[in-house]
This record gives sequence, structure tokens and C-alpha cells, in this order.
Amino acid sequence: MYTELSPKVKPLYINTNDSHHFNTFCNNLQDYLTHLLPRHNHELVIVCIGTDRATGDSLGPLIGYKLKDLKYQKVSLYGDLDNPVHAKNLEDIIDNIKLLHANALVIAIDACLGAMSNVGCITIGEGSIRPGAGVQKELPPIGHIHITGIVNFSSLMNMVILQNTRLSLVMKMADTISSGIKYCLWRYYK
Repeated sequence: MYTELSPKVKPLYINTNDSHHFNTFCNNLQDYLTHLLPRHNHELVIVCIGTDRATGDSLGPLIGYKLKDLKYQKVSLYGDLDNPVHAKNLEDIIDNIKLLHANALVIAIDACLGAMSNVGCITIGEGSIRPGAGVQKELPPIGHIHITGIVNFSSLMNMVILQNTRLSLVMKMADTISSGIKYCLWRYYK
């Protein structure tokens, strides 16, 4: 279920400084939900990966915190500020999802580091992600759809970079992603 998939289409990069970034994000997410959710019995699992112990890695838990009150029967959420999904529990979470939501569509959300020109971009695409790859952690792939926020540039000192990432940028991306997910789910399940 979580074998690494090669994306069918390159992920879309959405610059949060673009005045239409929210519409672009919602239109693309809605397309994925419309085409993929019916194949997964309309069941969705959202996995927000990261930790609040490093500003740059807090994107996932912040999004989970903003989504934790979702009340859709076929939507489950893993990862928020109180119960983060991180390197130490990711494999257990994946096993739990396989057991409880075997046929669900999984959206994996995580922060990442990238090229300086892409800092502040949100990516959305089909296929799994490998959490922790930027800090040389060997973790299993997760997700049918991935959403990432490029919170800072990649360097030889990625852990230091994550610790020194601006919270304002992370919050801006968390607001866009969480609001976009809420809007798209409302449209899909209404």
C-alpha cells in the first residue's frame, strides 16, 4: 500500500506570494479528490508529519492542529501538536492505517527543504513522500497524494536550518493548506 510511487505528473509548485495561490491549491487538491477518492471508497486519511520541536518541521503538526475538529465520517486525521507523527512513531502509524483504513486514500503532509528559489512554495502531487529524507533519516514512504511546504533552503546543515526557520512562513503555509483542505472536503462531502 505504501510502496514508493513514481509520480504520474510532476508535483505542482504553488508560490504562497502569488495572489491566486489559494485558488490554485484548492483547484488542484479538488481534482485529486474527485478522481481518486471514489477509487478508495470515499475514505480519506490525512497524515500530518513533523514535530513542534523545530520551527521548520512544525508545518505538519500545525496543519493537524487546524484540522483536528473535522467532522466527516470517512475522514481520519493523524498528527497534530498534541500527538505528532514523527520519525519515532511513523512506522506504527502506517501499520495502524493499514489495519484500520486499508482502502483509504492517504494524503501525506510534511515540511521540506529545497532550492532557495522555491522557499515559500507549497507542492502538491500524486505519489508518496519519504519523511526525514532531508535530514538523512531512513523512514518508510507514505501517501497516495503528497503536500509539502518548502520552508527553507537545503544545505549541509539541514537540522540547523530547520531550527532557524521563520515561523511566519510556516504559519502562512499551514493556513493555506488547512483552509484549502477544509474547503475541498466541504465541496466533496456536501
